[in-house]
Order: sequence, then C-alpha cells, then structure tokens
Amino acid sequence: MASNFLGNFNLEKLNIFSNPLKMFFPKKMVGIDIGTAGIKVVEISRWGQGKTLENYGEIKSASLFREPFRNVEKGSYLLSNYFVSRAIRAVLDEARIKTKAVIFSIPDFSTFCTSFELPPMNANELKDAVYYNASQYIPLPVTETTLDWKLIGGTPGDKQSGLKIFLVAIPNQVIQDYQKVAQLAGVELYAVEAEALGLVRSLVREDKKCVCLIDIGVQSTTINIVDKKNLKKSYSFDFAGSQLTYSISSALGLGHEEAEELKNKEGLTSSKEEISETLYMLIDPLMLEVKKVLSDFYLQEGKEADAIYLTGGTSGLPGLKEYFAEVFKKKVEIPNCFSELLYPPILGESLEKRAPSFSAAAGVALGGLET
Repeated sequence: MASNFLGNFNLEKLNIFSNPLKMFFPKKMVGIDIGTAGIKVVEISRWGQGKTLENYGEIKSASLFREPFRNVEKGSYLLSNYFVSRAIRAVLDEARIKTKAVIFSIPDFSTFCTSFELPPMNANELKDAVYYNASQYIPLPVTETTLDWKLIGGTPGDKQSGLKIFLVAIPNQVIQDYQKVAQLAGVELYAVEAEALGLVRSLVREDKKCVCLIDIGVQSTTINIVDKKNLKKSYSFDFAGSQLTYSISSALGLGHEEAEELKNKEGLTSSKEEISETLYMLIDPLMLEVKKVLSDFYLQEGKEADAIYLTGGTSGLPGLKEYFAEVFKKKVEIPNCFSELLYPPILGESLEKRAPSFSAAAGVALGGLET
C-alpha cells in the first residue's frame, strides 16, 4: 500500500483518515522532495480546517558527500539510496522533526504524464478502459508501472460526451527505490506522488483560472497547464538551472560556487554583457518551448493561459519574471507555497525567498492532510 499515489485520483488510498474524531485532533505529515543536489523537507499539521507549517529544512549533497543524491544511468537520475537515507535522517534530526509519516515527491524525469480521449461510456466501464488503453501512451509495459488517472473532461454515462483522461505512471522500480530509502531513513512511507500534482496543490488556488505553471529545476524543467485546478498537460525537457551556472563559470573562468552566487545575485539584470548575453541565449529556448506548449494547448482546448506561474530554484533569477511578462504579455507570478499556512510572522521574509524551492515538498505534505 505504500506505493499509492495521492490527490483526487482514482487509485485507492491508505485508509488512515477513518477516525471520526479527526477534526478535533491535530495531524501531521512530512513531504520530502529529493533533488539531484539537495533534499527539501516540509512538515505540516492540520487542526480542523487550518494548516500550520511546523518545520522545514534543506540539505545539500555537497554538505555531506562528494557525489550527488542522484546518479545518471541510462538517461535516468537514479537515487543513491544509502546517501539519500542518511541525508534525510540528518535533516529530520537537525530540524527536530519527529513525525514518522512521509510522502515523497517523484520528480518529472521519473514519471510519465499524458492525456488521452475515450469514447462515451458509463462509470463502471471507465477504470478498465483506462488500464486497457494506457499501454498505448506510456513507454513501459503496464505491468512494470503503477498507474493513476483522473477524468478531466466529459461526463460518464452521457452518450454524447467523449471522455478525457489525465494519466500518471510511475515505474515500479522507482517506487521500490523510495520504499528502500524510507526504510533506511527510519520513516514510514505513507505514499508517493508525482511532483506536478504536488506543485498544483501548493501553488494553484483559484478555481476559474487557466495557468501555465513552470518548474525550473537543477536538472530539468516541467511546463504544466492547469485549468480550473486540474492538471491538463505536463511536459518536461532538458532545460536546467545548472546549465546557467556552468555557462557563467565557463564564460568568466569562475569556480562553480562563485558563478552560482553571481547568477543568483545579478542574473539577467547583470551589467556584465558576458553574463546577461549568455543567460539570454540559454533562456530563449525555454521561451520557445513554453510558446509551443501554450500553442498546442490552445489548438486542442481553445483556451489561453490567463497567467504564468514560475517555481523551482531558478524561478527567482533576477530579471526572469520580467522577461516572461515581456515575451508573453501575461501576468507572471512566483507564488508562495507557504502563503496559506500559519507560521510565526518573523519567518515571513525568509519563507517568501525560499518558497519556490519547497513547492513540491509542501504540496505532497498537504496532500497527506486532505480528507
């Protein structure tokens, strides 16, 4: 049961919310996002309908080990289980997080997300039809994956209404790796969830909006289209924040840490042409990918995105938000995943700066507190 997904999807969930007194007792959940260069942990509690940020923490691989938390093998970023489990234990201990139940965010490069259409049918036929057709849309045998899906269009039972399905597939081997990490770290794996679903939960709060949610990570970028809080499209490609740092390092002959600091401090607004021109040259392909995804969505759905949301560690690059607004002529935001949680006001400024890096961890933790 530990391999179950979360969210308003159709797989059966762990039955730990059956206590009829749950509204009167606090409940806590820990969300963990394992990246290539760092691990983010968020602990959230619920009391009634309110939610509180209990704790959060981050640990970078460089602070403990010489190698990253993920190793590239056959095009995938595989977990270094031993190192990851030790790092998780270290950050939990340092933050004094006692909660055992955890949910792992599974990154986009370890999941397969797609949407497809089915002919009209009733609700009883739908589940079997999804599983029967899934093999046409995912690159692995269905028997080697755990599937989750959601109806995002149409009405079962309406003979005039075709149905649209959003499908998420996670390889069973990936889930087994996370089970092993949890065991070694001494925590209880409540569930795993695709990163994109956690991001939608923590960042997209308006029911009527159509949003293009872009997560710019260290190793890859994911462009998500979210319509009325439903994830309609999720597309990943190899644009990475680490590429920007490497290019600055090469252009100016700087070490990695110095280049990273310069990137985060000056970014596109840098007065040094070597920096700004290099960054614009690398970011323009990202803009083209976003334009393509938005264009495809408009052709398929007849809708345009009302706004663009940026998240991930690179979303705060100076000048990036303004460049997106200039190119797309849309409202561009960097939403705060902590904004609807209770926490001491003194932490407000610090949390706002760090929030984009914690969006996935916060999103999956929130999922564990949903009824």
